[in-house]
Amino acid sequence: MTELKIRSGSWDELQNDAKLIREQVFIQEQHIPVEEEWDAQDAVALHFVVYDQAQPIATARLLQNHSIGRVAVLKAYRGQGIGKLLMLEMIQQAKHEQRKFLKLSSQVHAIQFYAGLGFQVQGDEYLDCGIAHIDMYLKL
Repeated sequence: MTELKIRSGSWDELQNDAKLIREQVFIQEQHIPVEEEWDAQDAVALHFVVYDQAQPIATARLLQNHSIGRVAVLKAYRGQGIGKLLMLEMIQQAKHEQRKFLKLSSQVHAIQFYAGLGFQVQGDEYLDCGIAHIDMYLKL
């Protein structure tokens, strides 16, 4: 695999690249309605984008309420540890900011992925945009 680079920044800085990935993964693949994908949180979140050369291949956002969301890796790049690399970068950022915990809403199929990073399931499954989710927390 080529050398990957992770950039973090505001929505203004990373919007074009993050949108490209989220449209492919959430809107096209998972059929999430467009109006459900875009929200006011993008404007205030810290965004992360992983690049393979100049190609954006993965993204996620970190909100002020300690929530990680919109974690997405392009289909062609899944299973290569890119999501883990992205999450570890976000965890490091949260520690640098001296946050006490992180939380996320995991799609049920991804529970083991997040558990491997130390996140623990909390609560019961629920539907979000017709997809089964469960809340997970990581104490920092």
